[in-house]
Amino acid sequence: MRLVSYAFGSKSALGIRVSEGILPLADLVPGLPDNLPALLALGPVAMTRIGEALGRAAQVRPLDAVTVRLLPPITQAGKILCLGLNYADHATESKQARPDFPVVFLRANTSLVAHGEAIVRPLQSSALDFEGELVAVVGRTARRVMRDHALDYIAGYSVFNDASIRDYQLRTPQWTVGKNFDGSGAFGPDFVTSDDVPAGASGLAIETRLNGVLMQSGNTRDMIFGVAETVELLSACMTLEAGDVLVMGTPAGVGAARKPPVWMKPGDVVDVTIEGIGTLSNPIVAEVEKADAA
Repeated sequence: MRLVSYAFGSKSALGIRVSEGILPLADLVPGLPDNLPALLALGPVAMTRIGEALGRAAQVRPLDAVTVRLLPPITQAGKILCLGLNYADHATESKQARPDFPVVFLRANTSLVAHGEAIVRPLQSSALDFEGELVAVVGRTARRVMRDHALDYIAGYSVFNDASIRDYQLRTPQWTVGKNFDGSGAFGPDFVTSDDVPAGASGLAIETRLNGVLMQSGNTRDMIFGVAETVELLSACMTLEAGDVLVMGTPAGVGAARKPPVWMKPGDVVDVTIEGIGTLSNPIVAEVEKADAA
């Protein structure tokens, strides 16, 4: 099943992507929440109700997907936990040792943009890099979960572009600032439930193209820490909650590792594709300088 979050007037709504378009969830199953974390918090019964209702979907008029303004699948996650150096080839090109524990940093909700929305190159820097990544979404509260059961706590998957301001990222040992500029974290377009992808979303091709040119080509089976191991290790340290987002790292081929470096610039288009999950596409624009607020 594929769910999308979209703008409905001044509000957000959830829908189910089908071949004919997007079925508004509120029309399909009235009374369910209008955001993914709240929906997931209801547990499997909510997804069962949706699945049963899809059998009666002929009674619901779909929206034309082309006319719908998508939002990131989750816009108010309690935690967005990102893994760095989680592919050995990327660690090598970054001249970093293969980590023996996940390199974890946080992203803020204010950094997120949706599929089709512009990634913003900030005024402060031209070193805007791309990083195609798998997203795993936590479906229920997880604390001290063992690896053999960890995937039971993952509700589904999506696609992320962890666009990074490299000079700011490397100004300090902690990467937070360079990973959290406004408009730098592209997320979407769909949330794909776990039953529609291989276990742990392993074995899926992941590619990033810049203006149609292949820049990154990897496979999720090559993650150093897979989804199950990541859930085990992180839930031993902190409580993971429904709607928390795990951004699982990027394979080799980033712009910073190229000679000369390849940075995204205004007018470019970047596409991240993960087999069976979808393609996340975003144009690049320059930040517009604004006058100070009065």
